[in-house]
Amino acid sequence: MTADLIQRGTPYETALAAGSPQRPTVQRSGDDIYLLYTGGTTGLPKGVIWRHEDLLFAALGGGNPGGDPVSAPVEVIDHARRGRTRCLPASPFTHGTAHWTALSTLLAGGTVVVDTGRNFDAERMWGLAQAEDASILVIVGDAFGRPLADALADDPDRWDLGELVVILSGGAILSPVVRQKLLEHLPWAVVVDGYGTSETGGQGQMPVWAGQQQASLPRFHVDEDTAVLDDAGRPAPPGSGLIGRLARKGHIPIGYLGDKAATSETFAVIGGHRWAIPGDLARVEGDGSVTLLGRGSSSINSGGEKVFPEEVEMALKAHPDVFDAVVVGVPDERFVERVAAVVQPRAGHVVDRGVLQDHCRGVLADFKIPRRIEVVELVQRRPSGKADLAWARARLDSSAG
Repeated sequence: MTADLIQRGTPYETALAAGSPQRPTVQRSGDDIYLLYTGGTTGLPKGVIWRHEDLLFAALGGGNPGGDPVSAPVEVIDHARRGRTRCLPASPFTHGTAHWTALSTLLAGGTVVVDTGRNFDAERMWGLAQAEDASILVIVGDAFGRPLADALADDPDRWDLGELVVILSGGAILSPVVRQKLLEHLPWAVVVDGYGTSETGGQGQMPVWAGQQQASLPRFHVDEDTAVLDDAGRPAPPGSGLIGRLARKGHIPIGYLGDKAATSETFAVIGGHRWAIPGDLARVEGDGSVTLLGRGSSSINSGGEKVFPEEVEMALKAHPDVFDAVVVGVPDERFVERVAAVVQPRAGHVVDRGVLQDHCRGVLADFKIPRRIEVVELVQRRPSGKADLAWARARLDSSAG
């Protein structure tokens, strides 16, 4: 049996009418396989293999997003009958943040609003949110959040967004300055910064309301299956200050498609538990929340000091002349690596490298200040909104000397 191809732009009702009225007879199981490819920010994308049951409880809200996970399939039906959420994913469905929230919304009986544009456009997105009474807008970090915030600032009375109560971001940094600007124009809403990876599902959230004090680094309240592990594989005590690897046990993937070596490295049995350890470094605060420092493979070793690019990027993007920035380490004969940045100015603004470095000195330790700043017309990002680190390094290499 072969499936007919549907041309782009075909109305849903037309495609549905052309389909067979007979549903295929398929035996379903919680062991059925789902495959999600990583974004490839730090290397080639990998296919992450999930069991359907594990995906449901790790990434899709357990059949009851925002409430207690279901214990029987019939409960999914009960919750779906009461579902009223209208979810608008702004990022491509190739990104886990977008299609996980879409699937969880559909499972809960809600409505998913699909943007049919070929490229992201902030004004069109706000217009769609208004026209469809979206209650949740899903974005991926600053790449989506900043243009959306700028569109509201440019024309604050253009859209009626009273039904929008949640902006959910995941998969990339959402800077405090961007969260603040969104909340200035949507003071009744909550901006939720979510944390999770393709290898772990959703692990934690940080909701922020208008007027609330914001942490300088991403900080999340995590679930009971998430821990920060030290080098010996022991969970770090709250308030210890220990920097370890952020990990999750319980409902986690089977492994990577066709890559046994990477599977054994990322999915390890420690202390009698099988953990997913994708590489993010973090510390546990005194109240049990987790501060995310960054991906260990992306950290910069400058004179023996560890620099996390995400912290430097947030400092750079807090400057009013900067629209976007990507930070990487470049080789240095004396310090092994030095911090370098590729920066995109705001429209109509000029970036002065010295001024930008002085700005960073006001919020960062000296060894974290970018020693090289390359100004470009456009910071290149992947369609998902994640940074393209290979492009940033190549851009800095081409301008060296």
